[in-house]
Amino acid sequence: MPHRYARRSALASALALIMAGDCGAGSSVGSGAGADAALPDHDAVAENEPAPPPLQLAQTYTPGTDPAIDPGAYWVSEKLDGVRAYWDGRRLISRGGHPINAPAWFTADFPAVPLDGELWMGRGRFAAVSGIARRLDPDDAPWREVRYMLFDLPASDATFGERLAELRRLAAASANPWLQVVEQRRVTDHAALHAMLRAVRADGGEGLMLHRDDARHGVGRSDDLLKLKPYMDAEARVVAHLPGQGKYTGMLGALLVELPDGRRFRIGTGFSDAERASPPVIGSLISFKYHGHTKTGLPRFASFLRVRDDPR
Repeated sequence: MPHRYARRSALASALALIMAGDCGAGSSVGSGAGADAALPDHDAVAENEPAPPPLQLAQTYTPGTDPAIDPGAYWVSEKLDGVRAYWDGRRLISRGGHPINAPAWFTADFPAVPLDGELWMGRGRFAAVSGIARRLDPDDAPWREVRYMLFDLPASDATFGERLAELRRLAAASANPWLQVVEQRRVTDHAALHAMLRAVRADGGEGLMLHRDDARHGVGRSDDLLKLKPYMDAEARVVAHLPGQGKYTGMLGALLVELPDGRRFRIGTGFSDAERASPPVIGSLISFKYHGHTKTGLPRFASFLRVRDDPR
């Protein structure tokens, strides 16, 4: 039976051949200039996309490279490996602005105020919860394993510490067992912060999130919300599939991706065989990890992590 990768659309195949000719084969990180004319117009597509909700996004904090922070000024929590979900008071919305079709009983007795959190099933279960959240017709059984883990009140003008106290009050007042607040702790210094990171990683977690206690909610990225991981990560848009060779013949060899600033490079590692057989669709947003930058400023040793959005 042929791989799904081999049955992709004629447009995707043409893009891949054009990109492969322009970029050639080789390492997973490289330049990809010269194929602009062959790429879809993402700006035109974006005009028809729903508006994303007003989310606060995290800056990556790299101790020893970034300016030092005072860990005692932050609330610290585990970075959950789940699906970001915004509750607008009536329905759940994805980070990209798409409705998340949860069963009515799942959102029953949610507060009638905007909430920000993650749909979570436990460590290492991102693929499962992502699949559940994407379904247009929700299935009750898998949804009973999901929790909506709250970490912010985006419409409040209070400080984060005050918002956290209100979140806890709202969750306690709700009779819904699927509504929970992410555990937030205080640490005194960098030694305690890194001890917490090591403990979370040892238990299979991704990393830590740091919310500045006295910060008001803001849309976009700032130092008021930081993420701390043992590696750097970022997001990029898939613009082409590059064919595999050898044992990956007929499957994905690498993704050609585009950063927000327009630069392109290839990601050829981090994929399971199933992901190589059915790779992220062209136009989707993916997360990747990397370790520093090359002399030209591209991510070094980039490796695929997961698909971040739900293009539908």
